[in-house]
Amino acid sequence: MTTPVLICDDSGFARRQMERSIPDGWDVEISHAENGLQALELIRAGKADVMFLDLNMPVMDGYQTMQAIRDEDLPTMVIVVSGDVQPEARARMIGMGAIDFIRKPIDNDKLIEILNQFGLYAGDASASNRVEAIPHFEMESRDESLDAYREMANVAMGQAGESLAKMLGEFINLPIPNVNLITNNELHMAITDIHGNERVSAVSKGFIGSGINGEALVIFNESNFANMVKLLKYDEANNPESLELEALMDISNILIGACLNALSEQLHVTFSHNHPIILGRHCDLDDILKSNIKKQDKILAIEIAYSIKAQNINFDLLLLFPNQSIDLILHKLVKL
Repeated sequence: MTTPVLICDDSGFARRQMERSIPDGWDVEISHAENGLQALELIRAGKADVMFLDLNMPVMDGYQTMQAIRDEDLPTMVIVVSGDVQPEARARMIGMGAIDFIRKPIDNDKLIEILNQFGLYAGDASASNRVEAIPHFEMESRDESLDAYREMANVAMGQAGESLAKMLGEFINLPIPNVNLITNNELHMAITDIHGNERVSAVSKGFIGSGINGEALVIFNESNFANMVKLLKYDEANNPESLELEALMDISNILIGACLNALSEQLHVTFSHNHPIILGRHCDLDDILKSNIKKQDKILAIEIAYSIKAQNINFDLLLLFPNQSIDLILHKLVKL
């Protein structure tokens, strides 16, 4: 008997990866949704006895979708597939009725284990025929390329958020990464537009591996430091300036380290890192960018606006890849 399966994710690249992970021996009819609103329509139409649900989506995210499924008592078994792997994210979704939670990128053995556990599929992890039937994601347009980069960033963002959540004991609110192929001047305008005239501090760390190089920057608004120092439980008897510097370096090392580890796993590249560098303290972002961002014809810019809403803390992680690295990253992503 054929099982209607729905894959709900705003990324076409991620939907294709999920479909390729479904074992060939499982008799399914697969539908796709780009957000929770579309997913609910398909569930009501009987297209989703099983749904693989992402969390971070526009229009209606995974939390809102799960709440609607619960409120309407809709007939679907939900397996969350997300880059946000914080314990609180998992607990919230399981509490609302999801049967399990898988981190991105998909672990096929974990997927089979869940399907077996709930009597959805009794075979092994073989997916050979389905893989052959689903072509690799062809990058036919700029938007499709950006989608692949965005999904890569989404996974890296989630793992960095998990590391930070464990360190701070707080839930980290994760956005949809902002990904663009832009010139240096456009980058300058985009970042200054985000931060306006606020005073900021910033840390930079360069990295390189297998022909791919880039720079990671963590940017803190000056107003966030007091709350961050309290959250980190530092000895507030120490000099405030030294406490702020310690907070800046600790958060930056956690974010950048976890993010680069996730990129390494996805691209099968081992990155070597430079020591972190303080780009500026309590200064205009405009001054930091003029002095430190190298001129490039084209840049892959990934901006992730992390926040801890319960503590009124916001900070940005910015990943910058120069022109010569962009196509190589895409090639490694789509050949996997």
